[in-house]
Formats: sequence, structure tokens, C-alpha cells
Amino acid sequence: MRYEPRAGRLAAWGNALFAGLVSPDDAASRVVGGDTVHRVVDLPEETGPVGLTLALGRLRSLGVAGLRIALPAPGHPLGLSGPPEFNAAAMEAGEAVIAAGRAVLGLVPEVSEAGPAGDVLTEVVWRCLPVRQAPPADVPSLGEAERELAEVLRETTEALTRLDLAGAGPMAMARLEAYRARMESGRQLLAPGYPPRAVRVLELAQRVGGLVEIAEEAGVEEEALAHGAAVSAGQIAERDRLLRGVERAARRARVAAYNAYAEELERQGG
Repeated sequence: MRYEPRAGRLAAWGNALFAGLVSPDDAASRVVGGDTVHRVVDLPEETGPVGLTLALGRLRSLGVAGLRIALPAPGHPLGLSGPPEFNAAAMEAGEAVIAAGRAVLGLVPEVSEAGPAGDVLTEVVWRCLPVRQAPPADVPSLGEAERELAEVLRETTEALTRLDLAGAGPMAMARLEAYRARMESGRQLLAPGYPPRAVRVLELAQRVGGLVEIAEEAGVEEEALAHGAAVSAGQIAERDRLLRGVERAARRARVAAYNAYAEELERQGG
């Protein structure tokens, strides 16, 4: 499971850098995380690939004031505003960063991996593309996202329990808590400068995202063991439908949390 999208890291630590809360090198290091290297290509006023430190500085000099993210999925262009070329690239990657200010640009990650298991080198190339200046698709406020996520989680858990399907029982919850503890050990959830509510919403979204993946994994195990005797095709279809709704709500909440800094900046007229 990977709870933290690369677009989220770039937006969060880029925003902290623009606010003067972290150094350029610290911001770049946080964005790279466990990857080997990140580069940016097709950046205005640059003729070739550049490192993250230079790229973030260039974005600031171009008038970028804040960074948002998009987490689109098939049939759900969450956070996108066009044009079609940018939307298609972001949809293929499943994530993107939108830089807003005097310059309106988008950054889409292209990830490549090489090397044997246990020694994989991960290179990320962020491709810079023009973005249409328009309201992003389907992005809720923090308050809306928090209410929606809490409601859909409660309803889905109750439904899975009624159906007696994997994903709602104590074993699934124990697996989730154990994984969450490992993920959050020594990790800062959001960069400096974000409001506490954004941190709370992101934590809930990550927890729910983990529950969806654990429910899906448990469902595969359940289907393999049941051989059609204990679990009907109708029950499996209903579980999948419920989990799709939870996953969608979790993605909306993640976008709302990561975008909170830029949204507040916009409200203040920054």
C-alpha cells in the first residue's frame, strides 16, 4: 500500500518552501522520499532536465504561489481542469500537480524502476505541461470531505457487516491498525503551514484507503477459500460496489487536504 501520492509530497513540501517554512534542499529531499532521484523536464526557461531544487525555485520565479494536486481515476477527473492533453497525461499517471499563480502549469510524474528486488532504483521525471485556468473538477472543501468520508465509512462498514463479508471484522481492523502504526512511525503527515484540519482529514483518508485495500485483499482470500459455497457472486459484486464508493471518497478527501494550503492562500488573495 502507498498512502502518500508523489503529487501530494511535491505539493505539500513545495508549498512549505514557497511559504519560507523549509529550505529548498529540505523541500526537495522530502519530495524525493524513498525514490532515487526526481527531475523536471519541459519547464519554462529551462532547456533540459533540472533537479527539484532548481525546479521549485524556477516555479517561484515564474510567479507560482501555491501547488494543488489531482488524483483522477477512470470516469472521475478529480482535480483536473484541462486542457485534454494534460488531463490525459494525469489520468494515465493517476496523479498530477497544478501550479497556480501568475503562471498556470501542471506537473505529471513518469516513474521508471530498474534493478533487482531489494535494490530497485526509482527515477521520477515530472513533465511540465500547460494547464487551463478553471475550477478543478469535483474537489470538496475540507469540511465537506471530512463529513463525506466519515459517513461513507460508517455506512459501508455496516453494510459489509450485514453481508458478512471480508473487510469489516476485527481481523481486518487489526491488520489496518498494525499497518498504520508501521506507516506513521517517525513520519510527518503534512508539511509545515497546513491547518490542523487538513492533517486530520488526510489521516482519516489514509486510514480509509488502507481499509479498502485490506478489505480487497481479504476478499480475494475469502473467494479462494469459499469456492462459491459461502460467498455468492451477488455478495461479491455488492462488496466491490461499496468499496468503490469508499475509495472515491478517500481520494476526494486526500485532494482536499493537500490543496488546503493553496485554497487558503487564494481566499486571502495571495
